[in-house]
Amino acid sequence: MASINKVILIGNLGRDPETRYTTDGGTAITTLNIATTRRYRNAEGQTVSETEWHLSLIHISEPTR
Repeated sequence: MASINKVILIGNLGRDPETRYTTDGGTAITTLNIATTRRYRNAEGQTVSETEWHLSLIHISEPTR
């Protein structure tokens, strides 16, 4: 049985997206670097900010005809 995994990232782009194409020219691959930040107060009451980087690759294939 097929399943779908869904992720929603809300953050900031670390740099401009980069798009390249496979050697056969049929698939575009776009790379995104996204930073998400989590802010919270620790046990001492100090604000802590943690940034995590996510590398996302998006593959877009042309439909066959």
